[in-house]
Formats: sequence, C-alpha cells, structure tokens
Amino acid sequence: MAKQAIIVIGAGDALGGAIARRFAREGYAAVIVRRHADQLEPLAAAIRDLGGEAHPFGADARQETQMTALFEKVEAEIGPIAVCVFNIGANVRFPIVETTSRVFLKVWEMACFAGFLAGREAAKHMTPRGAGTILFTGATASVRGREGFAAFASAKHGLRAVAQSMARELGPRGVHVAHTIIDGAIDTAWIAENFPDRYAQKAQDGVLNPDHIAEAYWALHSQPRDAWTHELDLRPWMEAW
Repeated sequence: MAKQAIIVIGAGDALGGAIARRFAREGYAAVIVRRHADQLEPLAAAIRDLGGEAHPFGADARQETQMTALFEKVEAEIGPIAVCVFNIGANVRFPIVETTSRVFLKVWEMACFAGFLAGREAAKHMTPRGAGTILFTGATASVRGREGFAAFASAKHGLRAVAQSMARELGPRGVHVAHTIIDGAIDTAWIAENFPDRYAQKAQDGVLNPDHIAEAYWALHSQPRDAWTHELDLRPWMEAW
C-alpha cells in the first residue's frame, strides 16, 4: 500500500509545523501547505532531517480550483489522504467602525470558507474508504466574540458550525471530524514580539507549546471510533476562562 498522507493547510512555523512533524514521525507523508511554497522549505527540511517524508505545496486555500487540484494531486501522486488539518488563523483586531467590508470578507474567506473547502475535499476522498480524520483548529473566538474581533469571531464561529455539521454527517460514514479550541497564547515569534509580558509567562507553563498541541492532535486521530471526541479545549493552567 502507498504511504498514507496528512495534509496540513496553514503549515506555519509553529503549530502547523509541529503537527506535520508529529505525524511524519509516525510514518505519514506530510503534505504541508501555505500560500507561498518557498516559505515551507525550512519545515520540509526539518521533517526530512528526522527521517520523515515532506511535500511542500503553495496554494491559496480560498480558491476552490486550487484546493480541488491539491487534493487530487496528493491522492494520485503521494498517497491516500488519511488526515486533513485545517490550521489557518486570520486573527485580526479592528474596532467595529474601522472594520471594512474588505477586511471582514477576507477574514471570513481565510478562517471559514477555506475550512469548508478543505473539509469538503477531504471528505470526497475519505468517505469512499470509510475512514479518515478531519481536524479544524479553532480559538477562543470560536465560542466568544470579544470587542474588536467581529470579523475573526464570526469566521471562527462559522468554522465551528461547519465542523459540527460535518461531524454529524460524516461520523456514520467512518470519518472522524473534530474541532479544537486553542484558548491561550501559543509559543510563537509573533507572540514574543508583540506581547512580551504575556510571553514571559512561558517560564511558568503559561504559554501553549506547539508540540504539546500536536500531541493532542495525534491523540484525536488515534481514538477508536467507539470513543471519538468532537471538541477539545486546550489552554494553559493559568488561563482565565
């Protein structure tokens, strides 16, 4: 049999990369995707240096034709898609009177519509086999709209609804759909640069470690179907919620 593949859409330097590395360690062919393929070379090299298989692709997840072509190419040339992870963030903050229609629509396209496209394309290939895992990365905004986050929260609420609908439809067909709520700051360069006081909490385990989140994603994929989790909350112990 061909090696099974995982597609990580939004494979950045932090969480997406950690997820790809974790599954590659288990023998999956890691298909890593972001808009510009050249930005994926360090991650691809890191996976290969550890003995894993990595395939970087540049694609705009908001474009239907690109997403359809991506999934078909992976199935035809790399291996059957066993796991699809949608990990695009699109976290922006604007006061409501400064939120333009362009910003609102772009955030919705990135964080919700693109998730629908990824989930749909994954389902097309997984349901005939009666197996597969589709994981959507959510955030605090998936369940609570804060001031300044009308665009982001509405998109993340929408993605959560897509995940719920897919889980109810695809679960009986053997496909595990789960949604994670990442409630807290993740250890990234962006957090370190923009929120130094918050990042200082890393010393007290107050910042989410991408590798630890990736371990939770692997656990979701590994669950037997008599005990599937649909929604999983992950937050540092000191996070107020």
